[in-house]
Amino acid sequence: MSTPASFSGFPAGALSFYAELEDRNSRDWWLAHKDVYERDVREPMLALLDGLEEEFGEAKLFRPNRDVRFSADKSPYKTHQGALVGSGTVLGYYVQVSADGLRAGGGFRAASPAQTARFRAAVDAPSSGLELESILAALRGKRFDVLGEQVKTTPRGYAADHPRIETLRHKELMVMHDFGAPGWLGTKRALTEVRNTWRSVRPLTAWLEEHVGADVPVRLH
Repeated sequence: MSTPASFSGFPAGALSFYAELEDRNSRDWWLAHKDVYERDVREPMLALLDGLEEEFGEAKLFRPNRDVRFSADKSPYKTHQGALVGSGTVLGYYVQVSADGLRAGGGFRAASPAQTARFRAAVDAPSSGLELESILAALRGKRFDVLGEQVKTTPRGYAADHPRIETLRHKELMVMHDFGAPGWLGTKRALTEVRNTWRSVRPLTAWLEEHVGADVPVRLH
């Protein structure tokens, strides 16, 4: 892995690579441009992660190819490069680069019904539930979007007028900040921005570690 000092930003070629991939997502195109992926996407991302490792831990770089076995969309490659630092492959800090630019945040992606059940039980409990609402309010104030799959109706076992019903509807929970493609994306400042973003997310990931936890790690996909 690259040394922290080697990170100098994501070149414009990273964004244009994914912009073209969105239009020409095929194995032949990928193989013809694999060197661009390695140089402009993978190597800068590894350098970024290396620069964050001392504070946040070792990252898992997600595979560029998609698992299309059970998907109607048979496009073979993802149109972004993501990475996660945390428990298993479903809970922790996240960063990605795509044609739209840089995105960073954190949270958990449900790996099992049991994990969702633990999350909802903690949201329901007054002490931990109010703590989470306070954390989410602070993150919204910092322009994070609260995301994650939700049910449209009331989750079974909870009242429709529950004071935290909107959060209870979540099966999983994550917060993300979209930076887009500012001028500093191609400089070392990108590392500082991701570091500060993950520091802001730390209260949420700590809450999730305590009350939800990660189930048996799943295969990277």
